[in-house]
Amino acid sequence: MDTPHKPFLHFPKVGGRMIKTVAAATLVALVYGLIDRNACFACIGAVYGMGGMVREGLKTGGNRFIGTLIGGLLAIPFYWLLNLAPFQRPDWLGLGLGLFLVLYISSMFGASGAIQPGTVVFFVVLYTVTPERYISYTLARILDTGIGVWVALAINWLFPSPRDRQSRAEKAQRAAEAAKTEE
Repeated sequence: MDTPHKPFLHFPKVGGRMIKTVAAATLVALVYGLIDRNACFACIGAVYGMGGMVREGLKTGGNRFIGTLIGGLLAIPFYWLLNLAPFQRPDWLGLGLGLFLVLYISSMFGASGAIQPGTVVFFVVLYTVTPERYISYTLARILDTGIGVWVALAINWLFPSPRDRQSRAEKAQRAAEAAKTEE
């Protein structure tokens, strides 16, 4: 039995989600360029914040922001503990405890999708940022991610997908029916 051969290269349809993602990241990059600020993490937030529907963008973008917030806020004291504290401690202990807290707090909030971005921010701050920048870098990364996610959600809200339009129409119809039954 022969199976059909799938082509190696396939040209996907350019759809609304693709266009809105490009628009969100480009808008963020343009604004950040005007204020002479690095747009990298805001653009990443914009990509994560764009879903096929607003609800999907809220989930993926929200997880990205929550993870960045948790990992970043935990990275600050653990950076100090591992790199600047005046007392001796085993590095692996601080690293293990910090990582555990990122995982635990993300799970506590029911944000399992926040674990990966949270741990990435935690490790990036601990291993790549200089002592004079670790606080400002971390806070800027949290802010930039939130701005990117917000821009993507706003664009997705202003230019809804067909599924979003249908969902809004169904909600409006249910609300009208509920108002009618209350009369």
